[in-house]
Amino acid sequence: MPQTVLKDMEDRMNKAILALKKDLSSLRAGRANPAMLDRVLVDYYGSPTPISQLANISVPEPRMLTIQPWDKSALKEIDRALQQSDLGISPSNDGVIIRLVIPPLTEERRKELVKLAGKSGEEAKIAIRNIRRDANDEIKKLEKAATISEDESRRHQDTIQKSTDKFIAEIDKIVKEKEKDIMEV
Repeated sequence: MPQTVLKDMEDRMNKAILALKKDLSSLRAGRANPAMLDRVLVDYYGSPTPISQLANISVPEPRMLTIQPWDKSALKEIDRALQQSDLGISPSNDGVIIRLVIPPLTEERRKELVKLAGKSGEEAKIAIRNIRRDANDEIKKLEKAATISEDESRRHQDTIQKSTDKFIAEIDKIVKEKEKDIMEV
């Protein structure tokens, strides 16, 4: 029974790490990255659709993204969605392909992005700690129900804490790498 609690905890913690990585991938660093378009939704025949489902997104140069829609009629809608997005990048549309030239980040914007990355890291740590609390509560319930002994309960709680420490260290590492990537000129 405690093994299922520990397994469930590990799975949930891994999902928290994946959510953090996905969240950080959409933060714009100095380089072009197709993931930065993940949050931009296009009104395609009345339904909000991600650009990646409407077009081929490529990175021909380190500071440029090209978007080539599979359906040419979607070109105007994609252009409009990009202009209305919070990316702060003006699309260049030649009737076939949309080009996004990513301007270099200002020092002030870099600092803002570092703060956002840190905030995402903190949210992930809070999620990990909540998962730890849930797992500890489950172990304590098993101890109260006399399913496991007090010693086993302490041993499992130690295992839970070690796992938590490992995941929090991984979050710190991921956030530090992203901050380094953002501050790179």
